[in-house]
Amino acid sequence: MRDWKFNGVDFSTFPYYSGNDLGVSYTKEKTNIRVWAPTAKEVELRIYKHSIEGEAIRIDQFTRFDNGTWIFSLNGDLNGFYYTIRVNDGEWLNETPGVDARAVGANGHRGLIFDPEETNPEGWLEDKRVECLNPVDAIIYEVHVRDFSIATSSGMTNKGKYLAFTEQGTLSPQGLKTGIDHLKELGVTHVHLLPVSDFSTVDENAPDNSYNWGYDPQNFNAPEGSYATDPKTTSRITELKMLVQSLHQAGIGVVLDVVYNHTALTRRSCFNQTVPGYYYRQKPDGSFSNASGCGNEIATERSMVRKYILDSLCYWVTEFHIDGVRFDLMGIFDLDTMNQIRSKMNAISPEILLYGEGWAADSSPFDETQRAIKTNVSRLDRIAVFNDDFRDGIKGNNFNPRSKGFVSGQTVQEETIKFGITAACFHPQIVYGYVDRSKSPWAKEPWQCVNYASCHDNFTLYDKLVMSSSVASDEEINRMVMMAGALVITSQGIPFLHAGVEMARTKLGDHNSYKSPDNINQIDWNRKHTFSGIFKYYQSLIRLRKNHPAFRMRSSDQIREHLIFSDDYMPGVASYVLVNHANGDEWRTILIVFNGNTHSIQFPKKKHISWRLVCMDNTIDEESTIYPEGKEIEVPGISMMILVED
Repeated sequence: MRDWKFNGVDFSTFPYYSGNDLGVSYTKEKTNIRVWAPTAKEVELRIYKHSIEGEAIRIDQFTRFDNGTWIFSLNGDLNGFYYTIRVNDGEWLNETPGVDARAVGANGHRGLIFDPEETNPEGWLEDKRVECLNPVDAIIYEVHVRDFSIATSSGMTNKGKYLAFTEQGTLSPQGLKTGIDHLKELGVTHVHLLPVSDFSTVDENAPDNSYNWGYDPQNFNAPEGSYATDPKTTSRITELKMLVQSLHQAGIGVVLDVVYNHTALTRRSCFNQTVPGYYYRQKPDGSFSNASGCGNEIATERSMVRKYILDSLCYWVTEFHIDGVRFDLMGIFDLDTMNQIRSKMNAISPEILLYGEGWAADSSPFDETQRAIKTNVSRLDRIAVFNDDFRDGIKGNNFNPRSKGFVSGQTVQEETIKFGITAACFHPQIVYGYVDRSKSPWAKEPWQCVNYASCHDNFTLYDKLVMSSSVASDEEINRMVMMAGALVITSQGIPFLHAGVEMARTKLGDHNSYKSPDNINQIDWNRKHTFSGIFKYYQSLIRLRKNHPAFRMRSSDQIREHLIFSDDYMPGVASYVLVNHANGDEWRTILIVFNGNTHSIQFPKKKHISWRLVCMDNTIDEESTIYPEGKEIEVPGISMMILVED
């Protein structure tokens, strides 16, 4: 029995291979396979006719080559055959598709030899990424492929599949737009897909029998098969490309959620069955460390691990024309690897978005000062992190269903709200000692901050507000959902929306739905009708942000120059002005007031300015001709008000 502790192993001495031909290289005349396995004594290749069943029709031995690699060449056209790789490093390990497989059979246990050109849908070579000149121009919408279409109310045919994103003209039972037409109607710029690389827990041959978010990665370079019409073939590649193509044709970019921080399996993962121990960090006693909270953590600082991640990302971004990448538990990554990722992405397109979770799930043996955690974001090159300070300030502690935030009447959150409004950048008018969690700014520039109120994790925004505000009326809950959206979408930085928030999405109070059934996770498109006022408000907020660059300032210097908070303190109120045509905005001055109280307030306004009312009581009208008179203006409870000077 193998000892899976790695005491005294100096992984830094393992050879580095710089070539770009690891994995399978296919032509009709020959297929070459190269594997990096420096500890191996033998490496075996097995060829199969079928995805899962059947014995190998051919078994061959790889030849040892340079820098820890092994190679094998097969003459003839092997398109459509399956394979596995087996390593002997003193004992025979398990068969795997290898760590570099780009296509796999059903459930990912065998690799698939394929012709990449055959996976391109019609018109793919003309497909282009969307333009995004600055990350703060993005409005990101996070969605799970299955959740998007699986409900009977979706009106979509390809329920739970990549192809649902290609369907146009789909309608809810009430005749409202669903699917991609809904995304266009809402106005978001980017769709963030929860993980679509091959994961382990859903049986791809019976995908309706189980559910998972996909944070249990198995084959990092192959698309997930449960979202494809045929998981045994390359349809998973073609249909994901069709999803991307369809969104691009709608003017919407695609962000992939990637999970390089850990693997679903530890000892039995492809990595450990190829080069035991190398890809993972270890504790002082040689056992696997666990900063992911999932049993292991990837050692991003090791040279061939770093190369693996860089090569993998370049493959996804180039082969699938991806517009952005979101890193799960980015706080496990070392800073050097993250900055090299940015450099590689720049060579493809400087406009590719990069952002991630600026934390880990548990302690790591790797020095925290050298990891990509939130407080180190200033040392990252054009990579953003999530602003969990703002998230909790808006709605209350993310993990406590009863705690309240600014929109639900917690009147000690004003400084935390100001912290989010300025995208976690330094502003001289913020008293950082009163910010709920971070006691100092952590972003140098607004494009380093992703503002959000909810995401796939924890309670939906609606559920959280219902649980924390048990005496609130339905109307008040709806107003809270709307004001949370107003805070996220009008603040500086990058706004991020959880799919369905615009129709008060519920998961029936499930706070960790990663494997819950469809009736919990699905987007119920009936709610677009029930909560039509919320949808129209979010739609108007997005239009407002797109139309007015004052809400999208490019630098922290701009923010400090043009954004001035009100000196008049009022409990439960946050207010500020954007002055002097901020970021070239057509409006000279913009006054914004957020009233988190359930009662209305009288807010003072400068008498000498001819203010025009464009937002009041959850109605936004940029062309309004209302000029309120008097020294004060009434701001209804739980709402945002905007006055402008043209």
